[in-house]
Amino acid sequence: MIQEVTEKVKKREARVAVIGLGYVGLPLAVEIATAGFETIGLDTSEEKVSSIQQGKNYIMDVDSQVLQALVQKKKISATSDYSILQSCDYIVVCVPTPLSKGKEPDISYVVSAFSKIKLYLKRGQVIILESTTYPGTTEEVVLPMLQESGMKVGQDFYLAFSPERIDPGNKKFGLRNTPKVIGGVTPSCTEMSSMLYETFVEKIFPVFSSRTAEMVKILENTFRAINIGLANEVAIMCNHLNINVWEVIEAAATKPFGFMPFYPGPGLGGHCIPVDPHYLVWKLKSVDYKPRFIQLADEINSSMPELVVNKIVDALNGRQKAINGSKILVLGVSYKKDIDDYRESPSLDVIKILQKKRAVVHYHDPHVPILAFDGIKLQSSPLTDASTAQYDCVVLLTDHSSFDIKNIVRHSQLFVDTRNAARNLASDYLEKVFRL
Repeated sequence: MIQEVTEKVKKREARVAVIGLGYVGLPLAVEIATAGFETIGLDTSEEKVSSIQQGKNYIMDVDSQVLQALVQKKKISATSDYSILQSCDYIVVCVPTPLSKGKEPDISYVVSAFSKIKLYLKRGQVIILESTTYPGTTEEVVLPMLQESGMKVGQDFYLAFSPERIDPGNKKFGLRNTPKVIGGVTPSCTEMSSMLYETFVEKIFPVFSSRTAEMVKILENTFRAINIGLANEVAIMCNHLNINVWEVIEAAATKPFGFMPFYPGPGLGGHCIPVDPHYLVWKLKSVDYKPRFIQLADEINSSMPELVVNKIVDALNGRQKAINGSKILVLGVSYKKDIDDYRESPSLDVIKILQKKRAVVHYHDPHVPILAFDGIKLQSSPLTDASTAQYDCVVLLTDHSSFDIKNIVRHSQLFVDTRNAARNLASDYLEKVFRL
């Protein structure tokens, strides 16, 4: 079986299924198809399936022309019919793994996907989970489901975990030049999984087990969450001490060793950094260990939207204005610059808090024309010199490259800057700029 699949991969005759056609799955499917494999995307969303079948792209990091060409060449297709799996040699799972309201792992999408995979499992298949999850998921949850077939892992089928490392909007690092970590349940599982990725990823980094690979992903994002938490707490301390935190970080970053700059902001957003550490916190409860760094960082990061609103309140108070009834313009609602994804964005919390204080809130984001969350639905407002001047306060939460900060500040009555975007403005502008 190993030789048969190996030959299929070498000749680009292996068929690959990618389950989940979102921010992770679609870019992956495009890369696999570009490498020469017939690739079938599966998703429960008929809208996504229809878009792919028509060659219509809906993910910013995917080249629309490349996708359209692959569809026309019949190298990539999409369906919601899982029976297609019985004809596939590789199955890669890229479904969401959100948190519940109680900040506990929700792996229901993973369980649902594998409940269907096991119905069509065949000898020689290689199954790879990319969805971020807690250490042990592959072996403790997924493997028993597949072994219900009576087949044995590492002999009849191959199972591995390979964490996705997608960074939306990153123009320097993508799927091809970001090293791929792979951990199989057995050594042969690692080998068989690596074989596919080696055809389109420059460097493969195999690890001892699927648990190790799962922990790698959690560490990567916990590292960022904790260090951003430190930067945010330093910002709070500098605020109390009347010190410019941005200047402090800039100066510290001149040290060529022993320091890595992280920057404060309005909070954490996205599908990874604010979510993944909680998977580890939840898992560690089973071994009676309390990860104090993670919980403290989460506490600090989660408090930042409230701090931003307090900064807005102070700015308005300086002009003898109340937050109640004030017109506030939020600039940027996506969780990072130059993308359209607003999942877990701190901007959402800022908007909710402002509305609770009865401010009149509008937003502008060139990448997010409609904003809908928690029963709130808003439409991006125009950003003109005249409209900017009508707001009592403008608050920058996401520093999109398209924002002309100097011009926005010029026409603003007050400008709250959570990204240090106004750092190079002339001193006559700074009297109406309030930094985080």
